[in-house]
Amino acid sequence: MFLPATRRETVNRVPCDGTSTLGHVVESLGVPLPEAGPMTIGGARVEPSTRPHAGDEVRVEAVPRPQPVPLEPGQDAPRFLLDVHLGTLARRMRLLGLDAAYHNDMDDPALVVQANAEHRVLLTQDRGLLRRRALWFGAYVRGSRPDDQLRDLLDRFAPVLHPWTRCTACNGELVPVDKDEVEGALEAGTRRSYDVYGRCADCGQVYWRGAHGDHLEEIVRESMRLVEVARGRSGSRAAVTERG
Repeated sequence: MFLPATRRETVNRVPCDGTSTLGHVVESLGVPLPEAGPMTIGGARVEPSTRPHAGDEVRVEAVPRPQPVPLEPGQDAPRFLLDVHLGTLARRMRLLGLDAAYHNDMDDPALVVQANAEHRVLLTQDRGLLRRRALWFGAYVRGSRPDDQLRDLLDRFAPVLHPWTRCTACNGELVPVDKDEVEGALEAGTRRSYDVYGRCADCGQVYWRGAHGDHLEEIVRESMRLVEVARGRSGSRAAVTERG
């Protein structure tokens, strides 16, 4: 999908200058390095820093799915950072309990700095942003609709989900609260209709299962299913490799 129309062939011939790295050659064709999977020359695994020679046959695989992400001690899922165009996706991810940082006023250099400092996977649809050499881990989000974007994300990373545990507004963690603690912030109809509440530990936003609860429950159920399918696919590949 990243190749120009004139390059969308199984095999592409490219000039070799003897000095450019394999990573530079791949990106010169339009593919950001975070979107390039394992690379081999003559069947031997090589790194993007390898300098290919004239006549070398290079194979560039797709990024494996699910894609492993280095985790810190105590983490069971990656942390994410989304660029300014993915605000709705960020809210969907928070609904699922994923740590999804988002700012609607942050420029590209600042995004890279935060992603690196906090070891967050930077999610974007900006190919230029993914080409920044300093970025430790990035991923292109496929799809123009939030539903499609979320499906792509879950298929790619198959992260552990903890639904209903994060504030969709600010990404803070939700804590259970007694009804009498938040009554002053509730409309009379809400007080009469609901008894279970949570509050964001960071911004104080109060949550309850309201009129949109069924729709949100469906998003959660479908997301859990997609992650299970993605993990099952990964397990099948591992079994085939072991038998081989």
